[in-house]
Parts: sequence; structure tokens; C-alpha cells
Amino acid sequence: MSDELRALVAAFRERLAWHGRFGVTGAPLGRTPRSGVASPASSENPPGSSERGVEAATALRVIREDLGDCQRCKLAPGRKNIVFGVGKPDADLVFVGEAPGATEDARGEPFVGDAGQLLTKMIAAMGFAREDVYIANILKCRPPGNRDPEPDEVEACEPFLKRQLDTLRPKVIVALGRIAAQTLLRSDAPISALRGRWKSYHGIALLPTYHPAFLLRQPGQKRTAWEDLKEVLAELERQGMRPPRPPAG
Repeated sequence: MSDELRALVAAFRERLAWHGRFGVTGAPLGRTPRSGVASPASSENPPGSSERGVEAATALRVIREDLGDCQRCKLAPGRKNIVFGVGKPDADLVFVGEAPGATEDARGEPFVGDAGQLLTKMIAAMGFAREDVYIANILKCRPPGNRDPEPDEVEACEPFLKRQLDTLRPKVIVALGRIAAQTLLRSDAPISALRGRWKSYHGIALLPTYHPAFLLRQPGQKRTAWEDLKEVLAELERQGMRPPRPPAG
């Protein structure tokens, strides 16, 4: 079997697994791949429809396999699941948060708790669905009590995120909250000083904004965050990409 055929078969299997996760029946489904990488999702751009998507899906699967049953830092004994990342392997837009919470740890998927539900609404307001983008965190394991990540934990985990981002090569990265922004930008500035200001991450446009969990505590800042997301949409359009659906007004 050629390498290209192997990649196509792998992409097809991931497509079946993705359908199973979202309740679509009618085809026999195997187990979700150990990689934990969710397949790209929209019918307009199915897995395997682009060479970039197939190659990225394969590369992400390799990164997940290299991560393995990670024991590289002190968070490993307390976790339930590694939370690798989810979304479209050839996404133009990537969201990076801080670390999994309790719901994410239980399900093995980023941003599925209350903050995740708000993030999904934010993504929808931009004209995307979750499966149109890619979502990951600085850390793959939940810190106890949802405390801030510690330097040794970031040091152990960040190389895998960097490999993910190098593979995805999106047009824009949105850093959600202080920890994500400071880590990616190597900055100690507060999020209030970083948000809404364009930066570059290894040649990729990056915009920090408030974390959805902060917006749940401070709903008055949702308008500010939406202004940031409109900047993201303008940058995507500048780079020749529009969302699948019209953004909210």
C-alpha cells in the first residue's frame, strides 16, 4: 500500500470516527483513534479533500502518538484524560487556551464546560462551527483545582503545542486569556495590555483576547472580546479567507 493510500485510508477512518462522535449513523464505526485528533468536520471541506488536510491529519496523529501516556510532569498522576486538541487539521483559525478544566479532563476534549459553551457561541458568531476551527491548550492535563500552570509543566508540554501549531500553520491564532497569551508571546504583560493587539507567533498572526471563563465572570467585557474577534475576521479576509457563514452583526 502506498503512503498516499495509507493517508487516505486513515483520513476515511477518522471521518467515520468523527461521524460517530456526533451521532451520525449508517456506517460501521471502529474505535476512535488513540491520537484523540478530531477529524475535520464540515461537509464543504471533508477530510481528504485537500492535500494539506490529509498531511496535517497524519502529522497530528504522529504528535499524539509521540505524546503517548505522558508522564513528563507532575500533573500525570492526577489526570483522567490527556486533552490533546480538536478540530480541523487544515483550519485557518486556531484558538489556544490555558489548560483543561474538570469537564475537559473527564471527556478528553478542550473547551466543553461552561467556558467552552461560550467559546462555541463566540465561534458561531464569527460565522464558523467548532469543526471549522482547531482548539487546543497550553497544557494537555488539568492542573489540580484549575490553578495556573507552573513553569515546569509548561516546559514539558509546550513543545507538543508548538508542533501542533507548526503542523496546522493557520492564518490566525487567537490566544484566549493571560496564560495562553503570555506563554505564546514570551511576555509578562497583563492580558489587559495584550488583548486586541496583533502579534506574531513564528510568522503566524496572533491576537490575544479574554478567556471565555473571564467573560462568564465579567459579562460586561463580552463586547470588548467581540471587537477583538471582529479584528480576527478582518485579518482572515485580508488573507483571502471568509467564514462559511455570515458573521453576527
